[in-house]
Amino acid sequence: MKSLIGKDWVDAASGETIQVTNPATNELVDTVPSLSVEEVNKAVDEAYAAQKAWEETPLLTRCEAMLKFKDLVAEHQAELAKLLSDETGKPIKEAIAEIGNIAIGVPAYVEKVKHDYGNMIPRGTEAGQENTLQYTMQQALGVVVAIIPFNFPSDIFINKVPPALLMGNSVILKPASVNPLTLTKYVELLVEAGVPAGVIEVVHGAGSVVGSALTSNPKVAMVTLTGSTEAGIDAAKKAVDHCAHSSLELGGNDAMIICADGDLDLAVNEVVWGRLYNTGQVCCASKRFLVENSIKDEFIKKMSEKIDTLKVGMPSDPTSDIGCLISEGAAIEVEKQVNDTVAAGAKIVKGGRRKGAFFEPTIIDAVTKDMDVAKDMEIFGPVIPVIGFDTIEEALEIANQSKFGLSGGIITNNMNKAFKAAEKCESGGFVINGASFFRSFEQPFGGWKYSGIGNEGIMSTLHEMSRTKTIILKNVFK
Repeated sequence: MKSLIGKDWVDAASGETIQVTNPATNELVDTVPSLSVEEVNKAVDEAYAAQKAWEETPLLTRCEAMLKFKDLVAEHQAELAKLLSDETGKPIKEAIAEIGNIAIGVPAYVEKVKHDYGNMIPRGTEAGQENTLQYTMQQALGVVVAIIPFNFPSDIFINKVPPALLMGNSVILKPASVNPLTLTKYVELLVEAGVPAGVIEVVHGAGSVVGSALTSNPKVAMVTLTGSTEAGIDAAKKAVDHCAHSSLELGGNDAMIICADGDLDLAVNEVVWGRLYNTGQVCCASKRFLVENSIKDEFIKKMSEKIDTLKVGMPSDPTSDIGCLISEGAAIEVEKQVNDTVAAGAKIVKGGRRKGAFFEPTIIDAVTKDMDVAKDMEIFGPVIPVIGFDTIEEALEIANQSKFGLSGGIITNNMNKAFKAAEKCESGGFVINGASFFRSFEQPFGGWKYSGIGNEGIMSTLHEMSRTKTIILKNVFK
């Protein structure tokens, strides 16, 4: 596949490419160009030149293009899902569901933008303004750079690209280098749906080259990035040098508190959903499992039995529940983190073995609150570290000792305890009687502390992707 710069689908002038391989089989899926800084800067120039005409395009026309894009994705859902599964290693049934979310998220943004009427400040709210009206409106920022990670490329795309385009911005899409193919196809479909080339572009290459050039370019008005905390901080530093807006959804090490008065079977099922989905490669997955000591052994036993019912297999197999990680390198990193935790005194009671990019669902017991995994070591894989506690106050202390604050969750039948935990947990979201892996398109999703800046979702993204202007009608009643 190629990059789209202006109206042209291009290879890199150097001829350099990046190979995209299936992590489950190591087979080559396709290649993309590895662009230079000069080529990236040209893409920014083209997007900058095209943006004003798009902003002046009637909102109805922009909405129609997004809905046409939604229909085109539905027409190609099977091939897009296969491509997504092949390049990420996620089970095909998960890939089908993710592509299907286009039909949920895109129309929701269309409806929201059509009903974002602004606000009116009545006359006479302050002394001396008895004859003055004020109203607000949203206007485009300009060029928006959307940097998307590997784990949920389609879902994250929905919360970045369509809302930015609906608000009249031009968008330069930077997918992850390891799996950029599905998003490149999306750009093809956006152009087919009526978004002018130049208004939407896609560039490929190493983040250290392409990402850095995008975030530091003074013609870029906003950087919206989902990725690691380190990448987000670096992007924000570059963006702030030219007063660009930034919205960052970063790392997480969410705590899930499982109380003795809760439904233990519910807890086990929620851990399967909230930790093992996408082979554990989820920013807001529960990653620290704080289990009341009186039920810890029973939880581990039930969790182990549940894992035995799950099928780890080839992502292309529709019966597979768990696939592989995004690469063998990612699996090696998970293996190292597990071994480091064991070296610190914990013990593996289930799984722990790696084969290529596959890593078994793993339970680690005897994890103490002073270990790295109980604080800031984010394991991006199917690993369940279990930390015992005796009181809810102790559990909250452990939960809040992390520098991260993306989400959290609790299993309990005591609603007083549940709401106390929800209020005291230092996180952008909190799930009562569920794992922290919950992200509806409607909610304002975002993290506290080192987990991010800003919010994404139907409630908030359109305003994140635009600027508020106040129009003052002075002395109109005089």
